[in-house]
Amino acid sequence: MTVSGAAAKNTRDPGRKQRVAIVGGGTAGWMTASYLAAAFGDRIDVTVVESATVGTIGVGEATFSDIRHFFEFLRLKESDWMPACNATYKLAVRFENWREPGHHFYHPFEQMASVDGFPLSDWWLRYPTTSRFDKDCFVMASLCDAERSPRYLNGSLVDQGFVEQSTDDTSARSTMAEYQGAQIPYAYHFEAHLLAKFLTKYSTQRGVKHVVDNVVDVALDEHGFISHVRTAEHGDIAADLFVDCTGFRALLLNKALGEPFVSYQENLPNDSAVALQVPLDMDRKPLRPCTTATAQDAGWIWTIPLISRIGTGYVYASDYATPEEAERTLREFVGPEAADVPANHIRMRIGRSRRSWVKNCVGVGLASGFVEPLESTGIFFIHHAIEQMVKYFPAGRGDDLLREQYNRSVAHVMDGVREFLCLHYRGAKRVDNQYWKDTKTRVIPDSLEERLEIWQHKVPDTESIYPYYHGLPPYSYNCILLGTGGIELRHSPAVELADERAALAEFERIRVKAEKLVQELPTQNEYFAAMRANL
Repeated sequence: MTVSGAAAKNTRDPGRKQRVAIVGGGTAGWMTASYLAAAFGDRIDVTVVESATVGTIGVGEATFSDIRHFFEFLRLKESDWMPACNATYKLAVRFENWREPGHHFYHPFEQMASVDGFPLSDWWLRYPTTSRFDKDCFVMASLCDAERSPRYLNGSLVDQGFVEQSTDDTSARSTMAEYQGAQIPYAYHFEAHLLAKFLTKYSTQRGVKHVVDNVVDVALDEHGFISHVRTAEHGDIAADLFVDCTGFRALLLNKALGEPFVSYQENLPNDSAVALQVPLDMDRKPLRPCTTATAQDAGWIWTIPLISRIGTGYVYASDYATPEEAERTLREFVGPEAADVPANHIRMRIGRSRRSWVKNCVGVGLASGFVEPLESTGIFFIHHAIEQMVKYFPAGRGDDLLREQYNRSVAHVMDGVREFLCLHYRGAKRVDNQYWKDTKTRVIPDSLEERLEIWQHKVPDTESIYPYYHGLPPYSYNCILLGTGGIELRHSPAVELADERAALAEFERIRVKAEKLVQELPTQNEYFAAMRANL
């Protein structure tokens, strides 16, 4: 690393375009580049410096439902990008064996109804229609069990109350910030490297420069700002703003600028993963419209159905299993189809940079922070960071207040997700080995301890969950607590005195609607076969 003698400037040259250098490609780099191109067009200069030798992690193939705002902001229709990325729909996360072997429940993308001021979960605790809270309280649980698509073959959406955004060039575009609390009815699974490839083309067609080279040095000026990065073959690349998308290495943010890393390891010990890409014949195997998280002896296994393959991996704590043991467990779980598939072992850095925007550098993706992918938050973190960066762009050298606001927003999102993931383990009923016994005594954030006390007397609501935006509404907390089953919940005493007839009618409405949609909707296999045939 070098330090140049260039003087710091507190004002921008109004006659020159702002220059942005994105160091690192992959999903984070190309999502950033494409979003900046869509937001600002040719009014800024954007360059992506991508190594030809550094591979991508590629575990973040499942998403939050808010990702629809990303594609709509780029004015892309599903038929534009989904076939190119082997994408499928995701209606929920399916949790298997977290309570006991053979048990499963869903955390769906569907708001929970309230009846007479009480959430339906409160009514269910007093008047359980069946033993399945998810099927009683949500339509999506039945659609997942029946492996249904959220769209009819003609493309119309199951939830007619949801208004889709126009992709017309002159229409207003939506962001997550505008729709906090609104629930889009599904998310996506996709192949991350194919999405990066698709967005590379999208970005470069809109003027983004693509430099394939290795960064060998990061130069700082006398005030500690990055002046340029030096590449092996293309020389120096200068910019006003640098975006660090170099993954866990955090080459700019942590190494060059020395920003400390805040570990979540004492709360979330799963620090490793082993992944497989298993071929799938869509003609003979159904595509579940959900991500599956199956509890194991030292963590959990994800299963993500794509058009061409199953993405699967074992997220585990290295204190409880070796890489060899984890790979063996994963291969046995998948079965004979995994026999000749190479395994990718990953060491994960769990936590976040203390600040994600330091001087003229913004960390996006793994360079900013990461928690285990239990609720598919990796790409959500990227999307949220990019939206916030655009919101505060361009924060120049004297814009400390804007950077502070950005950093608070990013820290709140990650800290909130940390709490939510801790809830999965503390709430899991299983205690069949040391790993699961330790989840009940492991340190969790003090604020979560306080909330758990409240939730045992009153189910989570907007006033009792993590108070800052982190992408997870109160019904999500209800799903995990009711599904994992290790923490006893009681209905509100007031429900005893309230008239239950409207609540019972709502349970019946959900049952009838679910049965009707299961009969009407196509399977995912049928829907995507039709989509691809019409291209």
